[in-house]
Amino acid sequence: LMLNEEVVREVDALAHRLGTSRSNLINQILAEYVNYTTPERRINDIFSALEQLISPSRELVPFFSPNSSTMSLKSSLQYKYRPTVKYEVALYGDKQEGLGELAVIFRTQSAQLLQSMTQFFRLWKQIEDAHLSGVEPDYALYDGKFVRTLSLPPDHDYTSEEIARAISDYVQLFDRLMKAYLAGKYTPPEIEALYCAEQQRAAILI
Repeated sequence: LMLNEEVVREVDALAHRLGTSRSNLINQILAEYVNYTTPERRINDIFSALEQLISPSRELVPFFSPNSSTMSLKSSLQYKYRPTVKYEVALYGDKQEGLGELAVIFRTQSAQLLQSMTQFFRLWKQIEDAHLSGVEPDYALYDGKFVRTLSLPPDHDYTSEEIARAISDYVQLFDRLMKAYLAGKYTPPEIEALYCAEQQRAAILI
C-alpha cells in the first residue's frame, strides 16, 4: 500500500490525537468506506452505548477511553470510610472467544468487609450455577478480585445497543444486590429470589 508522504504525515498526526496507531486508523477509515464494522469499532460502539446507559445512575461512574478494549465503572460502598469497588468490562474482538469478561476489583483493609464480599461472590456463583441457562460463565476469585466471563447466546446476532443494555443491566444488578447484602438488607435466599426475578425480565442473559 503506497501512500503520499503528506497523507501519511496527516494520518500519523490524527492517529496520535486519537491515541491509536497508523495501521489501526487506516483500517478504520477503509472499513467505514466499505461499510464494514471492525471488531474495534464494535467494541467502541458498545462502550459508547454503555456509557450513555450508566451515566444517569448515581451508583456507578463510568470511565471510558476511545479505542480501548476496557471500560471501568466505579462504585462506592455504604461502609465505613466509603471504600470503592471498580468494575472492569473487557471485551474481546474475536467473537469465537466469547464476549469478554467482568472483573470486580476491591481494595480494603477491613477483614470483616473482605470476608463479607468473598461470601457474596461465592453466593453469586452458586445462584448462577443453579439458575443461569443459555450461557456458561467461568469464574475466578483472587485476592481483591472476582472475575466472571461474559458470553452471548449463539442464537442471534445482537446489536451493539442490545449488548450494552445487557451489560448495563447485569452490572447494575450485581452492584445493587452486593450492596444490599453487605448492608445486611437481604438474606441469601432473598438475594437469590431477587436475582431470579431480574433475570426473568432480562432480554439477554450474558
